[in-house]
Amino acid sequence: MYFLYGESVIYYFKHIILVDKVLLPFATHHRFISFMLYVMGFVFFVVSLEKGHYKFQFQQFAWTHMALYLIVVQAHFIMNNIFEGMIWFFLPAALVITNDIFAYICGITFGRTQLIKISPKKTVEGFVGAWIFTIIFAFGLSNVLMRYKYFICPVNNLGANVFTGLECDPNPVFLPHTYQLPFIPPNWTHLPTKITVAPVQFHIMIFATFASLIAPFGGFFASGLKRTFNIKDFGDSIPGHGGMTDRMDCQFIMGFFAYMYYQSFIAVYKASVGSVIETAITGLTPEQQMEVVKGLSKHLVNQGIINPKVLEYLGEQLRR
Repeated sequence: MYFLYGESVIYYFKHIILVDKVLLPFATHHRFISFMLYVMGFVFFVVSLEKGHYKFQFQQFAWTHMALYLIVVQAHFIMNNIFEGMIWFFLPAALVITNDIFAYICGITFGRTQLIKISPKKTVEGFVGAWIFTIIFAFGLSNVLMRYKYFICPVNNLGANVFTGLECDPNPVFLPHTYQLPFIPPNWTHLPTKITVAPVQFHIMIFATFASLIAPFGGFFASGLKRTFNIKDFGDSIPGHGGMTDRMDCQFIMGFFAYMYYQSFIAVYKASVGSVIETAITGLTPEQQMEVVKGLSKHLVNQGIINPKVLEYLGEQLRR
């Protein structure tokens, strides 16, 4: 957890962490510190092995790593989705919930054919029906959420919330485009030939497809795991539904997919204040950093942004 969450905090808040004298060593050597902490835990585990308890201890060792992968690692990507914009967390989660609801409704209404043996109540009709309704829901909800900067702006301040608001230049996928509809017969003049939608709505339809056709297998996997160990639920914090993990089995793989898809096809990569500061701190000597400060100060003076006296004062301080 220290390694993964530390990586996220350092990546998204470089401009805060790398300028702090106390946090700087932890940020620059974060991966090595994380590795050494893991090595210490590994050594303590080996030292604690006792004759007659080997099987139990190695089972616990395997369970720990399995839990870390299935829960902590995937939760790490979900947290990154939040930092990229609340829409990338809220919408995938809402799609999984919506798909689950419509799978139940379509299943009890039209269900006839069993989908998978490990979950006898799941039907093909419910599976397909939920897919259709989830796509419709995704198209409409994305159209609503993309209008609010609180949902589409990346987080660059740990104190940001719904009351403080967020400001940013929206990712181009949130800007409406007009598309020419293909294959409209010339004599069908009453039909529109163009539609205006934001590209994100097409991307979200892919999210809806994944939430409908792939994410449910996260639930099937969890069902198989519970049957393997003869347990009904992972917990009992939610009466009638098991524990929180029982509700999140599909969410984890959906959040993982949302992160990978966003980084591959949607994210816009450009220089940020944090990345520039990181490069200056980790790649330049103190003397070179001073030259950068002087150069930037001179540029700002020439642009009329700061007073020339500031440059004079800064030069005096840097010569000390």
